[in-house]
Amino acid sequence: MVRGPRKHLKRLNAPRHWMLDKLAGKWAPRPSPGPHKLRESLPLVVLLRNRLKYALTRREVISIVAQKLIKVDAKVRTDPNYPAGIMDVVSVPKTNENFRLIYDVKGRFNVHRITPEEAKFKLLKVRKVFTSPKGVPVAVTHDGRTIRYPDPLISANDTLKFDLSEKKVTDYVKFDTGNLVLVTGGHNIGRVGVVEKKEKHPGSFDIIHVKDSAGHSFATRVSNVFVIGKGTKSLVTLPKRKGVRSSALEDRNRRLGAVTATEAK
Repeated sequence: MVRGPRKHLKRLNAPRHWMLDKLAGKWAPRPSPGPHKLRESLPLVVLLRNRLKYALTRREVISIVAQKLIKVDAKVRTDPNYPAGIMDVVSVPKTNENFRLIYDVKGRFNVHRITPEEAKFKLLKVRKVFTSPKGVPVAVTHDGRTIRYPDPLISANDTLKFDLSEKKVTDYVKFDTGNLVLVTGGHNIGRVGVVEKKEKHPGSFDIIHVKDSAGHSFATRVSNVFVIGKGTKSLVTLPKRKGVRSSALEDRNRRLGAVTATEAK
């Protein structure tokens, strides 16, 4: 066994949603320790080189971040391996572009382009609420933030709307039936729907039932969902398919239709 923390990552062991081809080398960038887990994050080098195509090589990415041209959640990041995760806002002030990381219906990170107005905030899922040893109430969020003196009505699994410039909570959404959720783990990752009902299973995992806008129902664990809106209105814009998963046959017909339309032109 190795001694100490591991510093390398083989390409074949990298998360599937990074979509790295296995013949382009032996190694993959290992995300630095940060607010998101290794397998639930996207390092800046993969984001800038493979997704946004701002660079051709890792060396070019290092030059870009060293010039302090990239901000994550309104804060300059100079580490090319910094782990960006779900709901993070990546900004490039020089080109006036803003992106939000959000899952698509196939469980991959979609670098979703957003407006400057939407880039001013992000959504935070509350992991737990507790009282610190000195009697200060604290809420811990999915990206490692500790928010002191939160609203007394806020509890675990609720969602906070967080202003990135002022560093404070401006609104919150309760984890209740009838609210819109995004699935961030499990077999249904990337799907979006309205919570129909919640089931408690003492000694096991609590389950919720969700129905998407196409009328399809599915169930998942409570820990796998992220509330993104009150009622059916989302607080953030969603990628192309709006979180509705198609069957393999529907995907095939959509691709064939696109090819036919291109040939007709």
